[in-house]
Amino acid sequence: MKSRLQRLLGNKKSRFSKSALLTKISEGDESLPDTEVSSASSGILSHDDEDYALYYDDPYADVRDEMERLAEHDRARFATHTDASRHQGGGGGHQEEITVPWFSAYTVYMGYAMMIFWGHIHDFCAYLLGVGRYIRQQSGLPGDDLTKFAPLLKSWEHFYTRRLYTRVQDCFNRPIASNPGAHIDVLERVSADGQKSLQVLGSVDNLDTDEQRNDYRQGPYYTQTDGGAAARHCVNLGSYNYLGFADDWMATCGPDVKASLQDFGVSMASTRTEYGTTTKHRELEETVARFLGKEDAVVLNMGFNTNATTIPALVERGDLLISDELNHTSIVSGARASGAAIRIFKHNDPQHLEEILRQAIVKGKPRTRRPWNKIMVIVEGIYSMEGEYCDLKNIVRVCKKYGAYIYLDEAHSIGAMGPTGRGISEYCGVDTADIDIMMGTFTKSFGGMGGYIAASKEVIEFLREKCAGSIYHNSLSPVVCQQCLSAFKIIMGEDGTNVGKHKLQSLRDNSNYFRMKLREMGLLVMGHYDSPIMPVMLFHATKISAFSRECFKRGLAVVVVGFPAVPLLVSRARFCISAGHTREDLDRALAEIDEVADLVNLRYSKSVFG
Repeated sequence: MKSRLQRLLGNKKSRFSKSALLTKISEGDESLPDTEVSSASSGILSHDDEDYALYYDDPYADVRDEMERLAEHDRARFATHTDASRHQGGGGGHQEEITVPWFSAYTVYMGYAMMIFWGHIHDFCAYLLGVGRYIRQQSGLPGDDLTKFAPLLKSWEHFYTRRLYTRVQDCFNRPIASNPGAHIDVLERVSADGQKSLQVLGSVDNLDTDEQRNDYRQGPYYTQTDGGAAARHCVNLGSYNYLGFADDWMATCGPDVKASLQDFGVSMASTRTEYGTTTKHRELEETVARFLGKEDAVVLNMGFNTNATTIPALVERGDLLISDELNHTSIVSGARASGAAIRIFKHNDPQHLEEILRQAIVKGKPRTRRPWNKIMVIVEGIYSMEGEYCDLKNIVRVCKKYGAYIYLDEAHSIGAMGPTGRGISEYCGVDTADIDIMMGTFTKSFGGMGGYIAASKEVIEFLREKCAGSIYHNSLSPVVCQQCLSAFKIIMGEDGTNVGKHKLQSLRDNSNYFRMKLREMGLLVMGHYDSPIMPVMLFHATKISAFSRECFKRGLAVVVVGFPAVPLLVSRARFCISAGHTREDLDRALAEIDEVADLVNLRYSKSVFG
């Protein structure tokens, strides 16, 4: 263990000896470690629990058996690998890849080609006539002289923004005027320049005609903010409010959080290594470590930067990072900044990971062929654009077999999966002692902000001194620390109630019900049961705006995703379900989505034409 820590923290002595390890592999040495699977829990909550039944009626009693059957099937196939139809350690834990229908692929390419063609025609005519929305206006500033100042934007990037993105930008960056609970008030926006820019409408009196004002006021989802601004009251299907703390904040976390303002300011105005560490920071770190069964933890003030600054501290030139091909951009940014060599393995495919590890150990570093100083494998608990959970059991097995470190990003799975909310390791039955670095964020299930790293004491002390997120960034607000502490107490049942248990059960039930009904509609839904993220394939760029606008008309706030956030052919809508939703909320949303699916032609699981 000591030598393993020394290598993780930068000791150059490598344990990746080709001859010794390859001899063990070729001889099938039984001393190579296998995954230790925790048998303490089944990985799912029981709706038959006595306490649960005592306080809560089951809103899904009529579909309970089918939901449990589907969820257990996915879990046995993709997480625990207890499905008799699959071999242990084989095949990987990923679903069959989404196949883009030929008709969709053809029409997507044709659509982009036409938009690009006419975009260039518009640009040429605007340049020729000197008239157009995007003709540069003289501002009288020195930057007008392009002989002295370089353009800020590349021509293609600017073209894409002008001629493609602005057509659909009303579907993104929508401002809200309420907390991000199960229901949300979205401010209305208008544009006077063909969507080149959007402005918040404010009062409906700002509209041009009485007819427009009456249309707004008579709309079924019309509401006003306290300041009189027009808004639309929607079912929120896009926020990461997994455990519903935004819905009952005043009754759960609010009192303690507001009380913490009496002792601490909103900001410490300092880094953790100077005067930015309070008793709240220490208490939160101890709670995270205890929750995950690790020796210690460090908390940082931004989830994205937790990955982006921790990874460069752990690996450097001479090390090798092996990353899942669908890892989050924060991991990509951290990996690129580290200076380490990077290899990519197929999404959720332990067999391909094993091939890359074997090759890395055999060949060593390029040119010199010397062993890598250390090898680290990075995966996520739940992949946010796919809704799939990690095949952690087999990934850990492979990493232990070849002596590679494993870095687990649980941004979306911590607090949202497992019978007690302890994430993907609990759900898959993997001991957290087998995971070297556990990363997570407080922005989803905990209703806060920032992130954490949990590991051994030596690793955490090293990161406190070397990680840029700890030594340079402003420390996490103590008020946010208290929010996270309150959420942890509720999840762990240390508040003396079973509210946390009910939230976990509600999230799982709501997610599985919503996924089941979407698939029954004939929509092409990605991901696994028990995951709160449900991507639905749209494919067409034009369907991004059509789906978003039609849902918004019907009082549904949804997230749509297109290129370049995802590849060109696989645009999608992404639903995030919350414990705060009721079955009535979900049934209404499903009825509206069913109607929109007919309008936009989205039933791709039934027909290539949707």
